Amino acid sequence: MGVMARERLRCGLAARGCLLIGALCLAVHIYLEPERRERGGGGRGSIGRTARGDAEATGDDPVSTCCPPLEPHRKTVRWHIDLQPWAGSLHSLEDEATRFLTYIKTPQVRCGPPVGGRPAEDQRGSRGPWRVCLDERYGLSRRIGKKRCRVYSLGLGMDSTGLELSLARAGCEVHRFDPSGPQAHLHDSAMWHHSLSVGWRDPNPAVPRARQRSTTKKMAAILHEFGHREIDVLKADMESAEWKILENLILENVLEHIGQLLLEIHLHWPGFEVGGDDAAVVRYWYSLLKELEKSHFRLFYSHQSGGRPHLFLRRNLFNTSSTYTLGWVNSRWRSH
Repeated sequence: MGVMARERLRCGLAARGCLLIGALCLAVHIYLEPERRERGGGGRGSIGRTARGDAEATGDDPVSTCCPPLEPHRKTVRWHIDLQPWAGSLHSLEDEATRFLTYIKTPQVRCGPPVGGRPAEDQRGSRGPWRVCLDERYGLSRRIGKKRCRVYSLGLGMDSTGLELSLARAGCEVHRFDPSGPQAHLHDSAMWHHSLSVGWRDPNPAVPRARQRSTTKKMAAILHEFGHREIDVLKADMESAEWKILENLILENVLEHIGQLLLEIHLHWPGFEVGGDDAAVVRYWYSLLKELEKSHFRLFYSHQSGGRPHLFLRRNLFNTSSTYTLGWVNSRWRSH
């Protein structure tokens, strides 16, 4: 073997030895690092831990000594509502319907007249069963007086707009959402008209936006897009889509941004994408309304439509109308 060959061999062995030593040092460092951190060694985040430990030792409130969080705490995402216990041991439709119908026919709070009377006079002049609560305890009448109220109205087709016009005349900013509108966004002398429907699902991400024919968005997305933080009155007449829309408002924590919720509910069939047997459907309806109650909404208004068929889940049962107009007020509503 020549001198050059021996030299190359020696260099190769030396290089391999260096690589082996480097790998060994890295392994030792990785092995010892967790133990070093547990002993209070330096590293990212150690300032926060030390401050917290000092505060706990002295009994002080463990407030960060560095800086506030960049964004507020977000609520945990919910994937389903909490179903209420069955109304009876037999899980029967009669038990569930009796509980549900009693609930929607029994207002939980009374709305006194507002000071001044002007909004109440406008409301009495409107046609249809829709009503808002103008009691001074809940702030809407004050917001109207200051011209700072905002109303969202969700509808399909030619449903009544008497309440919206009344609130617009009183000074509210009114937005009406109806996918049958001729233009995407149009403002007339009274209110905004948006050719947009409120739904409970996000658009299909597999379909390019340019090819999506639907003009449906969830309420949280609309609020974000419009830059609106709160809605004083949300009115919805969605022809049996109201149950899934209400569920979405609950799951995405939109309710806390709403002062009053006015719904027309339809009982002649389960509603869009509501499954199960009849007893399970009514239990689901009731559970949604109890979720409203847990979010501090109280029923103040109930109107049974006399002009609609007496059908309950496609049958003439319980001598009740197929349509009710209900109104809830957020008892903890504190608008900004």
